[in-house]
Formats: sequence, structure tokens, C-alpha cells
Amino acid sequence: MGSSPCELRWLLALLGGLLFLLPLAQGEDHHYTFVLRDTNFTRLCTTKSMYTVNESFPGPVMYVRKGDTAYVNVFNEGHYGVTIHWHGIKNPRNPWFDGPEYVTQCPIPPGTNFTYQVLFTSEEGTLWWHAHSDWTRATVHGAIVIKPALGTTYPFPEPDGENVLVFASWYDEDVMELMEEALSEGGLTTLSDAYCINGQPGDFYNCSRENTTRISVDYGKTYLLRLINSVQNTDMYFGIANHSLTVVGWDGAYVKPFTMSYIMITPGQAMDILVTADQPLGEYYIIISPYFDGQADDFDMSIASAIFQYNGNYSYTGLPAYPSDFPGWEDIAPATDFVKKLKSLNSLEHPIDVPQDDEITTRMYITISISMMTCPNASCEGPDGNRLASALNNISFANPDLDVLQAYYSNITGYYTPDFPDLPPTLFNFTSEDLLTDNVTMSDQGTRVKVLNYNESVEIILQGTNVMNSGETHPMHLHGFRFYVIGMGQGNFDNKTAPETYNMYDPPEANTVPVPKDGWAVIRFRADNPGVWYMHCHFDRHMAWGMDTVFIVKNGTTAETSIREPPAYMPPCETDSSLLSALHSYLRQKA
Repeated sequence: MGSSPCELRWLLALLGGLLFLLPLAQGEDHHYTFVLRDTNFTRLCTTKSMYTVNESFPGPVMYVRKGDTAYVNVFNEGHYGVTIHWHGIKNPRNPWFDGPEYVTQCPIPPGTNFTYQVLFTSEEGTLWWHAHSDWTRATVHGAIVIKPALGTTYPFPEPDGENVLVFASWYDEDVMELMEEALSEGGLTTLSDAYCINGQPGDFYNCSRENTTRISVDYGKTYLLRLINSVQNTDMYFGIANHSLTVVGWDGAYVKPFTMSYIMITPGQAMDILVTADQPLGEYYIIISPYFDGQADDFDMSIASAIFQYNGNYSYTGLPAYPSDFPGWEDIAPATDFVKKLKSLNSLEHPIDVPQDDEITTRMYITISISMMTCPNASCEGPDGNRLASALNNISFANPDLDVLQAYYSNITGYYTPDFPDLPPTLFNFTSEDLLTDNVTMSDQGTRVKVLNYNESVEIILQGTNVMNSGETHPMHLHGFRFYVIGMGQGNFDNKTAPETYNMYDPPEANTVPVPKDGWAVIRFRADNPGVWYMHCHFDRHMAWGMDTVFIVKNGTTAETSIREPPAYMPPCETDSSLLSALHSYLRQKA
């Protein structure tokens, strides 16, 4: 007797669930020690002291398999409080170790330590870790390589080798001093002085050529490159001269392979690409170049480089080959074309579970905007003496004195309000070319959160705006979840025509989505991870200005669908005032 379609779907779902549970039973524990301290580094002919982990920039790579657990003991030997976030890791029911300051914990005080528990349950590919306090991420970050679980393999041929490439910003000055100055004065932030690939700016900067990062390859072999964009405030184009790039992974999930001569990667994103060394023996530039589609502020227009270097006996003179036909700084079409090619595998081994239209119980329409807040006596450096700010649905997020998770879990009132709105306060033409009047640029400040029931299906329409003539791509990152990007487009979202363009068959899974300039993106996810989870723009200046909010997902009806018990020790919030005083004292000493 044959099986019915319903029975087949049930069997496939059961098999997919068993495949998911298998690696959990085989997982191993890993133990890492991170020591945060000031370390001297010299770049661009300048030496400075900066916060690092284990005296390395970027920090150490974590190697695990799907289904493993990592315990990371973080010792803070610096001058001010720090937290660490495990970017893109769902960490089911375990928000205590997610890391964003004043959302799930208070900073680790100087002279103390805190051990994070990181659960690698569903992620596979490349992700990363970074500081999630102030702007410390500039120098405190590193890669996480998540190999397939034992007994499984990649959905593509095993590469002959692999390399991790981490992109970052370099500032000649102390980033904490720059942050303090920008936030106190309320104006634009200082631009970076360079970009780096694995900590080195490359051939196009002063005092840098001798230490340019090199990747050695053998002719005919294929390499897996694990790319991470930890740049502070800029999307980047990436390419290797004369070599094709086959994209196979995005944000810790596999995608249908596609080949390009470049990629576009935003801050917060990680990508896996395959490169075959199939060119004549020689040296070829690897470059990262900024992609900027905004108008309101400037950007670092420099280009970082590394070298893709063939092994073998050959004589090579002159500079490495440079990528031809590479997108320019302000080329929007190549970025749009790249993002549209991302699609999930949607296979038996890597199934997807996109919430369908009739399952959606919460729909949100969230506007993303640059804004202003009033300064006393018009004393700030923003327009008309106001303070530059940013907002979601015209609300600029304010850090509370007690982290939201502790307040929620212990039922302590007064630190947040559960009233983040599902809609902006006013509907208008969000992408108009003339949005400069006060009634659409002044935002409210508050710690307002959105509460979701366990396992409800959520759709969020993220709408870019041109408020203050400041439209640009925004990389929006959601903690605690991998969502499906089902749609993306230009202009104002239209609830009649936009759904006709949705990809419900193989939308990509991600944790960070580039919401296009003066456009929109639609994401869906199931709220199956109880806890407190942060959502924010991954441009640090926008996050600091308030382009953030928090989701609280309530417990389910069983212990297995509820937040895990808190650890015996969490960094104390009562030391916040002393931590702030220590930071101010440190900055005064350096001045």
C-alpha cells in the first residue's frame, strides 16, 4: 500500500528531527580562556594600546562541531567593564550567556571573570564572537568555525584547505575616547583610519606593506574561505583578482551555491566561499573596499588588501594582479544583485521551516531612521544644536541601569516597559527625498520592549527611511534566532504587491539582514527560544544612537520550553557607577 502525501510529509519531518537530534547526542565540551587586557599594536606608523583578547588582533578562533558546547572563561584585566556576544548562536533557552550589556547582563567588572556557556545546536559554518559593550568590538572579536557534526559532511565537495579572513576597522586613536567624545557632543562619529584583513591593512597604507596578510595556495586546489565582517560602520565589497567566488554559506547556514566575481558583506555577517586556485602561478590581490549608499555622513574611502599567493617555482616581479571590473564605492546594483542570489538549500539534510501566512500571529512594521533628540540650550553638534540619534518606530533605545533579562526574570519593575509598538506613530512617505522637518526627525527615548508568546509565528517588515536625507543600507541583527528573509524591495512596503514577490520555497536563513536604502525587507521566525533577545543595527554608531529594541519571549508550558536557570554568578549591576567612574578616570589619564 502506498503512502499518502500527508504521511510522506510526516515521515520527512520525523527524519529531519532525528537528524537534528543526532549531533546533540554526540556533542563534545570545549574550554577556552579569554584574557582581556591592553596590548600595544603598531599600524600606519602609529603605536597605540588597545583592548584585545589573548593579546591578538583579531582574537583567537574557536573551533567546534555542530552539537558541541563551549565554556569560555573571560578574565577582564582591563580598565572598564566588557561583555562578549556569540554572534549568530541561538543558545536555546540560555539568554544568560548571550552577552549584550544591559540587555542580558551587566559588564564584567575589571579584575573579575565570568564564564559563558555557548550551545551550538543548529548552526553550521562560520560565525563569530565579539565584545558587546560600548565600541570595544573594534578590537575585541574573533571567528567561530562550526564544523559538521561527526558522521555528517559538507553539502559540497570537501575543500583541500581553508582560511579564516576577518575584516575590521583600524583607528589610530583610542576607540573608547572617540565614543565618549561622539556621544557627549552629539555629532557625527570619527571615521576609521584604515580597514584590516586579519589585523593588517595591506599594501595601500603607510608602513604596512611588510606585514600584509598572505594566503598560500597550490595550483588546482579548492579552498574554503570563511569571511567575517567586523568593520564598525561600513558594508564591504570583497574580491580576489581573476578568481571566481562560489558562495556556499551565509550566517551559519548553507545556501544554494552561486558564483560571482565579488561579494557584498555587511558588518555582522559571515560568509563561506569556495575559491579554486586555477590561474597562472603568481600573486593576486585580495581586496575589501567600502560600499556606501548613504548621503548624511562620510565614510572611510580606503581599501585594505591581502595577497592570494601561489606556491611553486616561478619568478614574479611587480605588484600582484588587481581585481578588474570591481564594484565602486557607491555602486548599488551589484550589492542588490548579490543579496537576491542568496537562497537556502531546503534539502532533506538541511530542511527549512518558514512560517506560512495563516500561521502568523504577530505582524510588525518597523521603520528604521536617523533622528535627533533635543539638547539643553541647543548645545550639541547635530543639526540646530540637537543631538544626533537613531530610532526604530521613532523610539531611541535607552540602556537601563539593571539589565532587562534580570528585571524580567526576577519580576522587577521600573527598568523597561512592554509597549514597543507594532507600527510607527505616523505613516507617511518614508522614502521621500525631502524629509528634513522637525515633526519627523525628533525621536522619543525609552527602554520599550516587545513581548511575544512562546512559539508564535512572527513577521517583521523592516522599512528603511530617508528621514533627515539619511537613507542607507542598515544591517539589522536579531539575537537568539535565525530568521528567514522572505522578501526585499525598494520604496515603501506595499501590503498588496509586496507579498506577491515573497520567496516561500527557499528563502535564506540569517541573523543579519541588509535592509536596502529607501527600501524594505521582510523576515519571519518562530518565537521558539524563550528569553530576552536584542535586535539592533550592526553599525556601531547607529546602535549607540538608539537603533535597537528588545524582544521578550515568554516561557512555554514545560521545563523544556522555558528559560534555563540562571548561573550561580552573574556580573553585578550594582557596580555600574564605579565601572563608569573607572572608565572616565581611564580616559582622563590618557588625555
